[in-house]
Amino acid sequence: MEFVTLSTLPGIIGRYLMMLKVTDILDIAIMVFVFYKALTLIQSTRAASLLKGVLVFLAALMLSMVLNMNSINFIMNQLVRWGVVALIVLFQPEIRRILEEVGSRRFIAFFSRAEAGTAVEQAIDQTVLACTEMSQSRTGALIVFEREILLDDMVRSGTVLDASVSSELLKNIFFVKAPMHDGAVIIRNGRVLGAGCMLPLSKNVNLSRDLGMRHRAGIGMSENSDAVVVIVSEENGSISVAIGGMLKRHLKPETLENLLRNELLPQEESDSDKQKFFSLLSLLQPKKNGGKDDAE
Repeated sequence: MEFVTLSTLPGIIGRYLMMLKVTDILDIAIMVFVFYKALTLIQSTRAASLLKGVLVFLAALMLSMVLNMNSINFIMNQLVRWGVVALIVLFQPEIRRILEEVGSRRFIAFFSRAEAGTAVEQAIDQTVLACTEMSQSRTGALIVFEREILLDDMVRSGTVLDASVSSELLKNIFFVKAPMHDGAVIIRNGRVLGAGCMLPLSKNVNLSRDLGMRHRAGIGMSENSDAVVVIVSEENGSISVAIGGMLKRHLKPETLENLLRNELLPQEESDSDKQKFFSLLSLLQPKKNGGKDDAE
């Protein structure tokens, strides 16, 4: 049995890396990708808080075992025995959503985003057209463009839809006598996912007092996610955009279009995830002659 020291550790690691096959590297890369996507999906819902509670419970269980707290350890072991069923019940909505995402175009879009990009581009054009007309008529509007963080919880607070984005649809939704005009429209991958949705209000106490509930809801949504929120004021017809808790006000239609295109259709990041994935493969793949050349 070889004795491992700090001086021999790099050589041992190098030999194991040389023994890796392409299938092993692909296996590791796929597992990393799956875990990353699962964590991303969990972070976008309330399951993140539940997951932290589970980790605290497991830490308490390990501590009771180390300190020989027999009574607490017995109770926790009984809870762990039924914990799997409890976790399935607690995480049932998230598990269902993850399975839905695996079979959806959003998950597959990691490898192909041309169709989604075209739909988003059309949605931007129709949104700018609708906002321009609603600004002239001073019709209030609140439009949320979802990005990486999913907003399913917000969608369920309103009316679930699945429709192409058009200026006529947006104007009808935000018509002052329409039943869903007070809520927000949420757009995912160029399609209207929900209308009349309730958004969290901003907790920033330094906001200007002339900002109404619609603006505060838009800012709050941008604070709690990476979404791009377009707001049309019903008081003066001004168009604003909230990103990352920051509000850009009094935008012209041309400025709005350029801003949405820069945020939702980044030129250099359209294939960033794909490039990161394959660059990971290239980094993990061992070099056939690299080690010998370096040694020489």
